[in-house]
Amino acid sequence: MTLLLGSADLTGLVSRAEVIGAVRAALVDLAEGRAEQPAPVAFPGTGTTQFLPMAATSHRLGLSAVKVMSDAPDNRAAGLPTQRSTVLLLDARTGECLAVLNGEVGTRTRTAAASAVATDALARPDARVLGLVGAGRLAIEHVHALREVRALDTVHVWSRSPATVRAFRDAVGDLVDVVEAPDARGVVEAADIVCTLTPARLPVVHGEWFRPGQHINAVGAPPRPDHREIDAAGMARASVVVDSTPTQLLKSGEAVLSIAEGATTAETFTRALGAVLAGSAPGRSDAQEVTLFNSVGIALQDLAYAALAVERARTAGIGLNTLTAYGTSGLHLAAGAGAAR
Repeated sequence: MTLLLGSADLTGLVSRAEVIGAVRAALVDLAEGRAEQPAPVAFPGTGTTQFLPMAATSHRLGLSAVKVMSDAPDNRAAGLPTQRSTVLLLDARTGECLAVLNGEVGTRTRTAAASAVATDALARPDARVLGLVGAGRLAIEHVHALREVRALDTVHVWSRSPATVRAFRDAVGDLVDVVEAPDARGVVEAADIVCTLTPARLPVVHGEWFRPGQHINAVGAPPRPDHREIDAAGMARASVVVDSTPTQLLKSGEAVLSIAEGATTAETFTRALGAVLAGSAPGRSDAQEVTLFNSVGIALQDLAYAALAVERARTAGIGLNTLTAYGTSGLHLAAGAGAAR
């Protein structure tokens, strides 16, 4: 039986605290050899669209996952999502497809959860002011996730779209004081913790703006080596921690371009967050250090989320169960006992 889960099924299915815990455990597994995370290889679609198959295995959970992400920047002009994804959760021993998940909710949730894990490990304990460059749904999710690990009281936010900022304020204004910044620099100069959440190709944040003691989560740029949100000076100035070194050196514009410009080296991107969590790599060294989590997103995070979601959905009877049969007439999918929602 394969369980099908759409966005409506997945919304609110697992708590943010649960996802943060699962992502933290998965990253430690990766650092300690209990998980496999190869670097993904992209292939072109039509026009500027690019597809990125991402795969991972958790030996501890006995699960594998394959996520196919599409990055279609031309969709923006048509008012369509620029990124779409689907996740297959597999039995790592038998190869059985256990579930197929729409990737929208899980990607947003696990991405913010990874930022929360990094913030908890690297930001100063007294950090209370959050800065967001970008104000969309991922920014809203980051407010919720980071409030799980720090007592945030104020958020400085900037977006090129006033309407997006208004929607952001409506979504989180009852949780924190929201201050609209005049520009990206205003966000960085006001915040203890900064998250960059834009699909930028050219840097929107510059290292000269960083303040001693800050923590930065560089999150938004798509996994393309010619896109980045942070300039080379910023990558050189900060102590960089990554989700996966092989993926960073292949897909992160922050890494690839800063190395090409001579500001950093490949060695800059070898400190993995999982190793910091496991205690085998250093975290923050003092209150004045600038730390930066460079996040490209990895399939192991999707696997961690999917494992939680599928377990919860099966318990609650959520989603559509399908019976897959291979016969002389080909592939047949029949509705099973699960209820569609």
